[in-house]
Formats: sequence, C-alpha cells, structure tokens
Amino acid sequence: MMKAAYLHIPFCEHICYYCDFNKVFLKGQPVDEYLQALDEEMNITLQEVPAEKLATIFVGGGTPTSLNEQQLERFCQSINNRLPKAEDSEFTFEANPGDLSKGKLQILKDAGVNRISLGVQTFNDELLTKIGRVHRANDVFYTIETIKTAGFDNISIDLMFSLPTQTLTDFKQTLNIAFSLDLPHYSAYSLMIEPKTVFYNLQRKGKLPTPGEEIEAQMYEVLMEEMDKHGLRQYEISNFSKPGFESRHNLTYWNNEPYFGFGAGAHSYIEGFRRSNFGPLKKYIESLDNRKLPIFETHRVTRSEQMEEEMFLGLRKTAGVSISKFIEKFGQDPRHLFADEIADLTRKQWIEVTADNIYLTKQGRLLGNEVFQMFLGVFD
Repeated sequence: MMKAAYLHIPFCEHICYYCDFNKVFLKGQPVDEYLQALDEEMNITLQEVPAEKLATIFVGGGTPTSLNEQQLERFCQSINNRLPKAEDSEFTFEANPGDLSKGKLQILKDAGVNRISLGVQTFNDELLTKIGRVHRANDVFYTIETIKTAGFDNISIDLMFSLPTQTLTDFKQTLNIAFSLDLPHYSAYSLMIEPKTVFYNLQRKGKLPTPGEEIEAQMYEVLMEEMDKHGLRQYEISNFSKPGFESRHNLTYWNNEPYFGFGAGAHSYIEGFRRSNFGPLKKYIESLDNRKLPIFETHRVTRSEQMEEEMFLGLRKTAGVSISKFIEKFGQDPRHLFADEIADLTRKQWIEVTADNIYLTKQGRLLGNEVFQMFLGVFD
C-alpha cells in the first residue's frame, strides 16, 4: 500500500563541498521543462500504480526553494493535482536559509505544506565558508522567524558534525544556539566524504583536516546527551524530536515500507521493486517527452533481501525492530533467522533483545554502520 511520495528538485544556486546528491547549478537549466516532466512522471506512474491517500509527501533536492515564485506555485499545483493526500498528511519542503521569501512561504502554506526542513549545518560562519555554504548564522535566525510568522510550527533543522577543523567546543556552541531556537525537530549527521565531491578530491590530496574518529564519537555522545537534556527524544540514529514531531516520511524508509520517488535520480520502492530514475536532466526529460517512465535501473527485492533490509533499516530506529511485526510480515522469527548475528552483537553489547524488540544499545549507536553490515548478505 503506497502511502508516501518523495519528489526531487535537483537545482541549486550553489554547490556545497560535501554534497553527493543529484544536483546541478540552477543558472541556465531547463527548469520549466523539468517541472513539466515531473508532472508527467506522476501522471503515468499513478495510472500504473493507483495510490491510496498519501500520508506523507517530501520535497527534497537540490534546493526546492531555489524555484522562483511562479515555478514554485506551478509545482505545488502539480503535486496537489496529481497526488491524493490524506487529511492529516505530513507535507514537507526542504529549504536553505535565505531562500524563503514571504511570497514563497505563502505559496507553500496555500498549497498545504505543513513542515519545513532547513539545511543549517553549523552556526559557525567560518565553518560555513569552509563547507561551501553561502548562508550565515544570522540568515538562519531571520529565516526561522519568517517561517514562524508565516504560520508554520513544524520546523526541522539539519546539523553536521566532524566538519574540517571543527572542535568539540565549537560543536557544543552550535548545539546551544540550536536549542535556543526551541524547534520541535533536529537532525544531526557526521560528515561523510563521498566520491565526486569537492571534499573527496581535497581528502585524496591530504588537504582535508577532519577531527578524526575519536572526536567524532565524542561529538555524537554529546549530541545524544544534550538532546535528551533538552527534552528531544532520539527516535532514530540521527534524528531527535519533541513527542509527536517525528518525521513520518523518514519513518516510512526505516519501517521498510513502499514509497513513490519522482524526479531525476529519485529512488522508489514499488510493489516489491526498488528502482532508480535517470540522473541527467536531459535523459530524464527526454524519456517523459516520449511518455516513457525515466527508469534507469530496476531490482526485484527478494524475500531474503526484504528480511535483511527489515533488520538493518529497523535498527536505525531507537525502538529497533519489532519481533511481532517481523513475524507478521514474513512468517518467521528474526531471533532464529539471524541467531548467529544477534548472539555476536549481544555479546559485544551493541544490541539488546527484549520480549518484542531488537534494538541498538548506546554503544551500538556509536557503531551503527558496523552493526548494519552484519545483516547484509546473510542468506547468500
């Protein structure tokens, strides 16, 4: 049952040094043609796979709010015309500080958008320059004030740690400023150096002075402690919220549930198939001009893979994997299927098993990726 949709806007006015998402410089791009193609992709897909009323819609990028007001309005109308929404749906738009004019916010509000996710990363202006961001801390304060004035109360910000030259003291200062904003949701990620990024090239030349694994682990521990002190519950490895403000859309991924993905480079999980779209805009638009879905790759997820995914995606949540839901879904007990892996991880004190849950311990959260890898290729 399809209850979620992700839409991708690949345009950015500036490219951040760490970003490996599918994106292009906005200037000179066929934005209107892209929005037309996106509308057509939704149209064709929903003829093939009729949707229930969607519980969540998430618009990411790139920078969705880099669209001008006319384009933004057209895009929002396209979403509302094509995608059926449940009455209490969560409708999120990603944005950058400094991108949201009062006019754009009004367009989003009128379209039914009720959640804004802001890419902040740090409140240290010097660090913002080092990671290729063009906004400054003051832009964040002004933008959040503008968002609140426009009537949005479900606001999230993204933060990053383990940035080049970042110290533990600096990260604590960023957290203190973040808490002073009194927002209902925070995401915080450690810097990952990905291929095809500016940072990847700098690292290969030995010119990227990152804090190192020990400091990174300390930053993550401080993050968990401080969030807890400020009444923000960690419900997933990188996500914290006040009760009732968890990202329902992201929980779709971690609960291993199906979702639509629309746009260049977007991924879907539809009727047991994971598929990805063409990334290059020209290929994406050409496919849809010819009324063909812009599918680059399709993979049928085997039953074994589904069970493995249920484990390593579910373990991202602090609640972990529900044993009863696993049995309901697959007719098998994960404690038997993954007996060796569970025994090994329990011995290392990285996971705990209760009557109905298998979840990461605090130490396990620090070593999440190592835990998840244990559940990859188990049945090969």
